[in-house]
Amino acid sequence: PKSKPKAGSPVFDRRRARSKCPSRTHCVQLYPTMRITPLVLSALLALPALSFSPPRSIRPCGGATSTKGDSPTTYCATSTSALNAIGLGPGEDEEASAVAIADQPAAPEVEIDNEQYRTSRLTKIDEQCDEWYGALLGTSDETTYLGDVSAEARKRILTLPELKRAPVLLQEDENWTPYQNNVLPTSAVLPAYGLEQYGLPTPRKNAETWRHFDVVGMVNVDYSGQPDGIGSELVLEDDIAKRYKSTMKEGGVWMDDEDCAARLVYVDGKYCPTLSKSTNSVRNLSHKDFTDGSLSDEILKNLNRLPDGFTDELAAEVPSGDSFLTSLKSLSGPDHNVGDPTSQFAMNNQQGTACFAALNSIRTGAVALMDVPAGLNEGADDPKSVVIINGQTANMGCSDDEKDGASCHPRILAIAGEGSSSALVQTYIDLSETDEAVNKAKLTNGFTQIYIKKGANLTHAYVEETGGIVTPGVELSSGDEDGSSTVDPREMESKRSALQNTHLESIDVHVAGDDGRYTAAIMGLGGNGRSRISLSASLLRPGAHASLNGFVLAGGAQRTETKTNIHHVAQGTTSQQTQRNMVGGRATSSFRGRIRVEQSAQQTDSDQLSRTVLLSEKARVWAVPSLEIIADDVKCTHGATVSDLSEEELFYLRSRGVDIETARNMLMYAFVDEVGQAVPAAVRGNDNLDSGLKRRCIKRLQNVVPQGERAVKGEFQSS
Repeated sequence: PKSKPKAGSPVFDRRRARSKCPSRTHCVQLYPTMRITPLVLSALLALPALSFSPPRSIRPCGGATSTKGDSPTTYCATSTSALNAIGLGPGEDEEASAVAIADQPAAPEVEIDNEQYRTSRLTKIDEQCDEWYGALLGTSDETTYLGDVSAEARKRILTLPELKRAPVLLQEDENWTPYQNNVLPTSAVLPAYGLEQYGLPTPRKNAETWRHFDVVGMVNVDYSGQPDGIGSELVLEDDIAKRYKSTMKEGGVWMDDEDCAARLVYVDGKYCPTLSKSTNSVRNLSHKDFTDGSLSDEILKNLNRLPDGFTDELAAEVPSGDSFLTSLKSLSGPDHNVGDPTSQFAMNNQQGTACFAALNSIRTGAVALMDVPAGLNEGADDPKSVVIINGQTANMGCSDDEKDGASCHPRILAIAGEGSSSALVQTYIDLSETDEAVNKAKLTNGFTQIYIKKGANLTHAYVEETGGIVTPGVELSSGDEDGSSTVDPREMESKRSALQNTHLESIDVHVAGDDGRYTAAIMGLGGNGRSRISLSASLLRPGAHASLNGFVLAGGAQRTETKTNIHHVAQGTTSQQTQRNMVGGRATSSFRGRIRVEQSAQQTDSDQLSRTVLLSEKARVWAVPSLEIIADDVKCTHGATVSDLSEEELFYLRSRGVDIETARNMLMYAFVDEVGQAVPAAVRGNDNLDSGLKRRCIKRLQNVVPQGERAVKGEFQSS
């Protein structure tokens, strides 16, 4: 109270209470307004839980037994165990015990052995994932072909992250942030999911980056077989070389010597000089190149770089005011940086490609090098392409009958010199017809690294067509069939050998020079059971630009996934992305496109759009475009659409005499053609020939055209 309380006031007067209490006792103040009378208090103290007699433990101070009016009644206590029980504080004995305890030395903190809890969260499927990856990795005494690059990759995989507590930062610390995630002192420090047994995160069924992919189906297939003679050049007989060349021409991936700047051909992961055209700047790197010391430090440094932030040093210094940024984990810090790549927070935004990139460095037998000299084709709008063809045979060159499957690991390193203009064409094709008797399940683990310097312009076309063609009509139920065929399409699709194949591709792009430009057209048309394409583009210098155009076709019982990450780090960078997906049959497809704009990337301009045509109600698609903007002076847009073919457009074409099937095919190819036009003309070929990209796309589109009554109505829309 602001004024001195008057006599008789119910307000507790501490001075009056102290005067009435004998020394070395405690006083209990009871107010009439609390409706606790001496009778009620005696009743409370008489409860069985209180093992003392009220007259002895609490008595009126100074012989007073009652008060008048609103004055408080004061009682003195000499026993304190009961007072403690009803929350009235400790007595003399408790105070003495507390002092004695305080005088004792503090007990040492028990340090938890975090290592014994490292694998405590592993499930059976997690253990199976690690066993599957370990079989692919092999033992340390097996031969590798990239010298120190392979050794460094194995070291990164086998070095487990240290389990330690993050330091608790004070507010005065320059790295202090209110967004801290610290483990309790009594809890063990556990590794992030996927890091229990390896130093790089391995696939996990429920991990954020893998949750839409068929991880269980992938790890249930043994791909530990290896092509015979890996690491050596493939010498072909004349008749086999002619047959492979003819197959590549029919498949539309072959370019004659006069039509391309260079051509590197790999069959089952082995370099084939008979079918290749190499130059000083475009050549194959063999085991000898990594042991004789002829490679430059720049090439070795680039080959050692891992995606997903596991190489923290940026590929170029990023200007930021008067200083330069060099650390990936510290960008936009301390409040908005992603932090250490082994943290769970950072891993939730990764693409999950680091472990497969390191595996590629260990298992690959050759590297396709494209080192474009500075100033080459400067200003040219349509330079001749460098063609890299990866062909696969039915058994992937593996004669080991004990292995159900085999794996190959194609590797490409492309460096665009300052002021140069170049085009890279990357294709995958089957070199033999599917023969169920000799066919093996295949794992393709590709890793492509691209570095673009100041003023350079690189166009990249990626076309994947392995795995044959899916079975049409699998979306129909048994009662929907018209009786024209006695074979169930779903049964045919389930027996298709390519359904056991897995295609993984990681494309890691760094625009490391001012005004560098990267333009990509990524097309996934193959019939493999599982396909996953991950592309990351880092824009590290002012004026850098990235343009991404993608198309994925999924049908039958396929599981496909496309993941992109456009990272704006420097000021004044721009990007444009268009992703198109067409999903039919009983296929499942997902697209996750992430754009992150750092605090240093002011004046960024970025557009992202995902469009999906869902041809069947049995098909499924996830489209997840995302923006993470830390800067405050940007222009960014993103969006996603999912729908069936337009009924109005179909009606328009049919009203002009076009039959329903032709109208549907026209609309489907028009949807694809926008991405196809981004592919270099030399790759598109002649539209009137079966080997042209247009005819090849139409052939595959016809296998996912909806059938039955559902195909005519066209009323299905996304929900």
